[in-house]
Amino acid sequence: MQKVTQIQQLDRKISGLPPQIATLLLDWYDKGRRILPWREDPSPYHVWLSEIMLQQTRVEAVRPYFERFLARLPDIQSLACAGEDELLKLWEGLGYYNRVRNLQKAARIIMENYQGEIPADSELLQKLPGIGSYTAGAVSSIAFGKKVPAVDGNVFRVYTRLMMDGRDILQNTMRRAVELAFTEVIPENRPGDFNQALMELGAVTCLPNGAPKCTDCPLQEICLSHQSGCETGYPVKTPKKPRKIEEKTILIIQNETKTAIRKRPDHGLLAGLYEFPSLPGRLNAEAVLSVVKESGLSPLYISSLGDTKHIFTHREWQMTGYYIRIDELSPVAETAEKLHYMFVDKNQIERTYPVPSAYSFYMKQLKGASAMPTDKK
Repeated sequence: MQKVTQIQQLDRKISGLPPQIATLLLDWYDKGRRILPWREDPSPYHVWLSEIMLQQTRVEAVRPYFERFLARLPDIQSLACAGEDELLKLWEGLGYYNRVRNLQKAARIIMENYQGEIPADSELLQKLPGIGSYTAGAVSSIAFGKKVPAVDGNVFRVYTRLMMDGRDILQNTMRRAVELAFTEVIPENRPGDFNQALMELGAVTCLPNGAPKCTDCPLQEICLSHQSGCETGYPVKTPKKPRKIEEKTILIIQNETKTAIRKRPDHGLLAGLYEFPSLPGRLNAEAVLSVVKESGLSPLYISSLGDTKHIFTHREWQMTGYYIRIDELSPVAETAEKLHYMFVDKNQIERTYPVPSAYSFYMKQLKGASAMPTDKK
């Protein structure tokens, strides 16, 4: 393959994206686009909801959440009126719960200021909670046919490889530059399809982590990095800071019928969700039993539930867990009041209370917890 000269690279960077990009992308998209529920019925609410769900989440993981959410909250008004626990339960497992809180805040503003109709203008959309330039561009172009770009991580990757652009994609000036570049080539008649084709290309072909499928790419003949054989060198971004490690000991405390849970604070990580009681650090069984007894409960036995971890954006929980069976005569009411626990039926936890996916390892064991083998009495 002929290498691109430095003069050719410079010419492309000065002149911008090649005009044939729209035709190449849309022909490719029309032949094999993925069939997704929000694409088949691209109403403003559906597009908005799907874009918020898709942030930091894979498409296949979003499908069932999208359908379940719409079945319960089919429109802006029902979203605006939903109770917090119901809202968080519908989002349970998707993570980044501020997304759904902002979704509801925005819905209430839309009901109050826009008569329940999502605005079409991307500038107005960006004034709503939880909507940045990418989401605003996606909703405005896909649902309303406006000629505005929608630049997410996939689009950044496509652009930097196409143009061999080594600028840091985390810089604010880079986002504006890419948005301006794509604004020049978005077709007037299909802006939404063009933006979705770009996203699709980055999601299924121009893959991250050194694995692009260049032979399947409709843009391979105009891609500077592909012609130079350096696709994996792009995009360039500032390395992430190391995550903060936190050790936690998770407790499933249960009597004959009920299990202890507690509600997290209204602010901060996983705000307002429910969790099993936990203790800081990695404690052994003796230390856990001592804490449980000091709380006023009477443990009958304790069993190890094993270790797991959960990775957040900037921190990592390293967890070890124990099942503690307590005597039926234990003063659960007094303990609940003192420690802000709730003792509820374990099946009700699964049905009613939103528990974050950080605890999924222990949630799976909860169903069979009463049959746990005895480790220590």
